[in-house]
Amino acid sequence: MDILSIILIVAGLILFETITSIDNAIINADVLSTMGKKARKWFLLWGIIIAVFLIRGALPWVIVWVTNPSLGPLGALTAALSSDPAVVAAIEHSAPMLLSGGGVFLIFLFFHWLFLEPKSYGLRGERFFHTHGVWFYATVSIILSLVVYLAIGINPWMAFGAVVGSTAFFITHGFKENAKQNEEKLLSSTQSDVAKIFYLEVIDATFSIDGVIGAFAFTLSVPLILLGNGIGAIVVRQLTVSNIDRIKKYVFLKNGAMYSILVLGTIMLLDSFGFHIPSWFSPLATASIVGYFFLKSRRVLPH
Repeated sequence: MDILSIILIVAGLILFETITSIDNAIINADVLSTMGKKARKWFLLWGIIIAVFLIRGALPWVIVWVTNPSLGPLGALTAALSSDPAVVAAIEHSAPMLLSGGGVFLIFLFFHWLFLEPKSYGLRGERFFHTHGVWFYATVSIILSLVVYLAIGINPWMAFGAVVGSTAFFITHGFKENAKQNEEKLLSSTQSDVAKIFYLEVIDATFSIDGVIGAFAFTLSVPLILLGNGIGAIVVRQLTVSNIDRIKKYVFLKNGAMYSILVLGTIMLLDSFGFHIPSWFSPLATASIVGYFFLKSRRVLPH
């Protein structure tokens, strides 16, 4: 991999991690505003360490371990950070299962946003889908059935990966829904700062799953994922304490994040079925989509 590809991939990962974590940053800012100064400082210092090294460091390792169970936990950790050609070949051999699962997860994430989540309508047609939210479950069920049907004749593990991806989506979705309910209670109650810190760490872990899974659409290199997602997590923390009110005014950034997720999910699925996607395509597609919705947001900013 040449240096230009590495720079493109890391830059794309930073942008993707940042843009998909905006909701997380907003929740953090809202809860932090109700906490004492000492608790806020603790979260912003140690929370970064936990977010970067523990959560975003552990998740890629767990994914490599799950998709390569024969390596064992220590072997997977070594493999995740290794440049040994034999190890790289083993990870690439398991890539179809990882990519099919990640692709299904991201595509489900996009359609949930499109059909069910409140949004600022950035493109024609979004309002139509939002008013027909009941079709979300039918749509994702058909997508999963089609992916499994096509995959099972090629590689049964790809079909299993797709099912795991759908399962992971509904599990994390349940956590996010519960988090939203708890956020309202925390903001309107006198819960201790310790409880709020614990809540924010759980929320960060849940939201980080989207970014880590999407990262595999950019590269299978775990060190690059750790670098890009880690810097992105630090950027999100900075947004939390500095410009969050301004970020909220860019009303179509979430649209950009979700259309990026759709493209990355599609890339992962195509890759799992053997279609070669150049390494530069994911970061450039992400930057183009986010850039379009960023400019669209600027045009409607209040003067």
